[in-house]
Amino acid sequence: MLQMTAFPTDRAEKRRVLMDAVESVRDVLEAGATEAEEIGTLPQSSVDALYDSGLFRLKMPHVLSGAEADLVTQLDVLEEVSRIEPSAGWCLMIGSASLGGLGAFLPDDALEEVFAGGRAPRTAGVAAPLGVAVPVDGGYHLKGRWPFGSGVRHSEWLSAGARVVTEGPGYPRLLRVVMPTHKVKIHDNWQVMGLRGTGSCDFSVEDLFVPDNFAWDATSTEPKRGGPLYRLGRPAFVTNEHSAFALGVGRRALDAVKELAATRVRGYNSPNLVADRPAFQRALGESDLRLRAARALNVEILEEAWESVCNGQTPEPQLQAQMRSCAAYTTEVAVDVVSQAFRYGGGSAMFLSNILQQCFRDINAGAQHQMVSDRAYENHGQFLLGLPDARVME
Repeated sequence: MLQMTAFPTDRAEKRRVLMDAVESVRDVLEAGATEAEEIGTLPQSSVDALYDSGLFRLKMPHVLSGAEADLVTQLDVLEEVSRIEPSAGWCLMIGSASLGGLGAFLPDDALEEVFAGGRAPRTAGVAAPLGVAVPVDGGYHLKGRWPFGSGVRHSEWLSAGARVVTEGPGYPRLLRVVMPTHKVKIHDNWQVMGLRGTGSCDFSVEDLFVPDNFAWDATSTEPKRGGPLYRLGRPAFVTNEHSAFALGVGRRALDAVKELAATRVRGYNSPNLVADRPAFQRALGESDLRLRAARALNVEILEEAWESVCNGQTPEPQLQAQMRSCAAYTTEVAVDVVSQAFRYGGGSAMFLSNILQQCFRDINAGAQHQMVSDRAYENHGQFLLGLPDARVME
């Protein structure tokens, strides 16, 4: 049975170990990138590298040999993996968040089955409450179909959101349910323009019995294990992931266009290197600063949220709204940066062998996620206006 190596508890040392792990998988992820695009999911070599390195334990409780990393360290790790290979970065953010939730919230008896032999399982999940859970003796009958199951094809267990069928007043109770992947139907529908390598197929169940101990209330359950990280609430537990992905893809595009500009000549009568054009120089300088500014804003807000949970307080709704809108803003900046880099890449950027076209497709695909939609700005503005019905997520 696989024995998991414990991560350091010191924040700086933990970050060093995690970033070393990122470097250890770089060559494998780069080598598997083309295959991921072709087969529509991460190749087994990339999946194995991410798991064996411990990176999927980024958000797992320390007591289970997880990293239980602070928010800014998570940002660093996910940004760099996304810079290496965007689809791998996306699958890592989804898988680590799902595994972190299972590790923190599953009761002990269910945890023993999911973490059989003390081994961290390969997980994926969709938080949106698109399932319907009917209460029965000992658990729920579950029905539903969840789109965008990133990493579902290489998972062993899945977590998903569901609404509990009741006749009471008010909002329905929301659950997170956990089920073995072999009991769900995976729909082969991931034929898309961006994030092709994530294998984000729909999955569904028709009438699956989920025991009580494999479900928890998504809004009120206290973590069974782990520290401040699991008191963040939603959306604070995942907003930094979207920022990290966007920053990583933005940086990858700038890396690529800088390299191209140093060798590519443009112009008819007086051809010059793209790098010698003042217009490109300005665009590159501005893009660099925009990404750095967005990153600095993330660090500022994430450190505030981390301080809050370390002091025993779940971030207030207004701070949660800031975290979400910051992720939306960072994504918007990255879309602009990548689009401009793609344009300066010229005709060669259109070829499938050029990373600029993949960055362009992937960042625009990532920008379609509900977490980073324009609604995030609206909710943030509601809190700034002091509206009594302001909400973080709708």
